Amino acid sequence: MRSVGASHIGKVRTENQDKIFFHDQPVGNLKNLYIVADGMGGHRAGGKASSFAVERFVELIEESEQTDPIELMKTCIATVNQEIIAESKENEKYAGMGTTFVAATVSDHKVTVMNIGDSRLYVIGQEDTRQITLDHSLVEELIRTGQLDRRKVRFHPEKNIITRALGTGKEAVPDFFEVELQPGEKVLLCSDGLTNMVEDDEIGSIVMRQQFVDRICEQLIDRANYYGGKDNIGVVVIEQSLNEV
Repeated sequence: MRSVGASHIGKVRTENQDKIFFHDQPVGNLKNLYIVADGMGGHRAGGKASSFAVERFVELIEESEQTDPIELMKTCIATVNQEIIAESKENEKYAGMGTTFVAATVSDHKVTVMNIGDSRLYVIGQEDTRQITLDHSLVEELIRTGQLDRRKVRFHPEKNIITRALGTGKEAVPDFFEVELQPGEKVLLCSDGLTNMVEDDEIGSIVMRQQFVDRICEQLIDRANYYGGKDNIGVVVIEQSLNEV
């Protein structure tokens, strides 16, 4: 695997509360690890939550003896959640902090994904752009119950209300997905600072038309900022090496 990532403050926010991690070599018993987290909370709190979540999660993965990727990530994220809650209770300036979290590991052409919140993972090929994760958000629930047309999500006044995140409940309940990668497909992890600004079709076009993976993140961020850059933008792109295809 080969990956590249970038995070940008955007054009409106005064602080970057997105945190990313990408490592193509083993992390503990995982063959590789990729993360995007989007912090929530007042001044400093959101940035604290996302940074702490990513750094602590990586530490716990490195320390664990578990080998099953899903059980490993589930155990580690539960610990991270409890520690974020404890920190927010003990330190007033971090009260109410939380973060979304999407993580992935790739092994034998299979992507194992965990997500909490509305940061997303896509699998992108020449034919289509597939959102693998499901947003834990109010608008997603409205879509599932038939109360909202997906085409109207971008303009909904409550599009930023999420229903599940680290630090907001005693139990962090992540969703897990396993997806087989086809030759030539790329994987994208991103925060809503990208997806609220750029349509999926355009995201897919940018990812697939750029020959050099190093430039994909830069172009995605540039496009989100071109459309307004109303939030922080965090992106990680993963491509398969030639000997893996």
